[in-house]
Amino acid sequence: MHGPASPGWLLVALCAATGAYCLLRMRSGVEEQRGAAGGEALMGFGMAAMAVPAVVFSPPGWVWPAYAVVFGAAGLRALWAARSARHHLHHAVGAAAMVYMAVVMAAAPAHGHGHGHAHGASGTPVLTGALLLYFTGYVLLTGVRLVPVVAVAGGGAGADGRAAAGWGDRP
Repeated sequence: MHGPASPGWLLVALCAATGAYCLLRMRSGVEEQRGAAGGEALMGFGMAAMAVPAVVFSPPGWVWPAYAVVFGAAGLRALWAARSARHHLHHAVGAAAMVYMAVVMAAAPAHGHGHGHAHGASGTPVLTGALLLYFTGYVLLTGVRLVPVVAVAGGGAGADGRAAAGWGDRP
């Protein structure tokens, strides 16, 4: 990531924490939940690696095509899984965004270290803006889902009588 180091490190921390949270969610007893959490953990750690400030570490040129291949494969897997569950389409969009970022980073011109301002291209403005809007909306909707629901007194069962979901099954 090109630009000031402080926001870069904050983004690294946020993405790594998200990846770690998703790894914890992989403890779910539901196979579908484990698979979704694994894909989200991959995205979180991938974004953390991409966000490391360039003044600290500039990866070799082969890293960006490797990212594109890994996330391209993750996107194809998500598309395959979306045949049975639509929520995997979000994972496909996320993987496509990661491929897009890797391609933009690979195309960015080499730059000197120690400069506190942005370098290189930022991709196609329309596509970058569309991805920004999509993920902003997704984050807001997901945030609403994370608001705790008031527990029903009576042995941990939900209002519909089913047992409460395990910790790994949380959104």
